[in-house]
Amino acid sequence: MKSRLIIAALLFGTFCNLNAQTDQVNLKIQELLLNGEFSRVIDTCKIILATDTLDPAIYYSMGIAYQNVLNDESSLDCFKKAVELSPDQRTYNFTLAKSYYGKGKLSQAEPIFSKLYSLDTLNWIYAYYLSSIFMQHARYDDALNIYGKFLARDSSNYVYLDRTGYAYLKKGDFEKAIDLYGKSLQMNSRNLAAIKNLSYLYAATGQPETAIETLTMGIGIDSTDMDLYISRAQINYSKNYTKRAMDDYLKVLASGDSSKLYLKRTGIGYCYNLEPEKAVEYLLLAYRVDSTDFETSSYLGQSYYNLKDYPGSIRYYTRTIQILTPVKIQLGKTYELRARSQKENADYKDAIAGFQNAFSNDQDPNLYMEMANIYDVKLHNREKAILYYQKFLGAKKNSNIKFPPGYFRKIEKRLEYLKNPPKPAR
Repeated sequence: MKSRLIIAALLFGTFCNLNAQTDQVNLKIQELLLNGEFSRVIDTCKIILATDTLDPAIYYSMGIAYQNVLNDESSLDCFKKAVELSPDQRTYNFTLAKSYYGKGKLSQAEPIFSKLYSLDTLNWIYAYYLSSIFMQHARYDDALNIYGKFLARDSSNYVYLDRTGYAYLKKGDFEKAIDLYGKSLQMNSRNLAAIKNLSYLYAATGQPETAIETLTMGIGIDSTDMDLYISRAQINYSKNYTKRAMDDYLKVLASGDSSKLYLKRTGIGYCYNLEPEKAVEYLLLAYRVDSTDFETSSYLGQSYYNLKDYPGSIRYYTRTIQILTPVKIQLGKTYELRARSQKENADYKDAIAGFQNAFSNDQDPNLYMEMANIYDVKLHNREKAILYYQKFLGAKKNSNIKFPPGYFRKIEKRLEYLKNPPKPAR
C-alpha cells in the first residue's frame, strides 16, 4: 500500500512539475483505468482530493475504480459527490442512477432517470431503465406511455415490441400481448424470449396445443434451453399427456437438474406407460428427497402393486394414508367451523350440509347434535330433529366430550316431546 502511495505521489508530483492542466491529470487517470490499475487510480485520486475537493471528475473516476474492485458503498459515495459538484453532467447522473438501480434503491434511481429522460426522450437507455422501474412498481400504463413513443418511431423494432408486449402481459391484456409478440417474431423468428412469453400467453388463454407448438419451435432454435422443455412438459402434464411430459422431464433430468418435481412426474409418466420398474426407479428418488408427498407414495404403491410386490405396495399405500390423515381431519374441522359461521348467518341449509361434510371426515357424533338443534330450533322440522337426536344418543359412547350430569336425560325428554307433542286444547 505504501509503495502505491509513493507511486501515486510521484505521478501527481510529475504532473505538477510539468504544470500539467487538470484535463491532462484526468487523461492520465483514464489511462490507468483502461489498464485496469484500479488501486493506483484510487490512491492517486485520494492524493489529488487532499488539496482539491471540488473536482467532480476525480470523484467520478475514483467511483469507477471502486466499482471495479467491488467496493459498492465507496463507489456510490463518489458518484453522489460527483453529481453534487456537477448536477447537470449527464454521465455522472446516469452512473449514479444505475448504481442505485443495481442496489435495488429504485426510489432514489427513479427521479434521476426521470430527469435524464425528460432531457432526451429519444434516448432508449434512459427510457429502458425508467420503464423498468415503472414495471417493477406495477405502473404498467406509465411504462406503456414510454414504449408507445418508441414504437411510433420504429414499429418494426422487436425489442420495443417485446417490452410493450410484456407490459400488456403484466397488465392482464393477453390478447394485445399475443398480437405484439406475434409481430416481434415476424421481425426476429429466433427471439426465444418472445417465444417463451407467447407460449405462456397461449396456455393462459386456453390454447395449450398452440403453446406446445410454439415451445417446440423454440426447441428447434435452441435445443439446450431447458426452460423450453420444462414449460412444454408442464403443459403436457396438465393435459394428462404424461408420456409426452415424461420425455421432456427426462431431457431436463439428463441436463443435471434433479428437482423432486421432475423426478416424480417422470415416475408418474412411466407408471401410466405401464413400465412399473422404471416408475419405481424415479419415484424412489423423489421419495428420498421428500417423503411427505402423498402423490409420490401413492404412485409407488400402485407401481409395486403392478409388480406384484404386495408388501411394497402396502408399505407405500400405508404411508399415503399417514400423510393424508391429518389433512382429512383438518378438512373436517374446517367444514365444521364454516358451518358454525353459516348457522350464525342463518344459512341453515348450508350449515347442515357443512356439518354433514365435517362428519364424513372425522365421524364426531357431536355433529349430530348440531344438526338436530338446527332442525329443531331453527327450521322446526320435527322428523329431521328426531332423526339426528336419535343418531346422537346412539353414538354418544364415541363422543370425546364430557357432558354434565343429566345432559342425556334432557335430550331424551326433548326427543319424547317431539315424538309425542301435546295435543292442542279444544
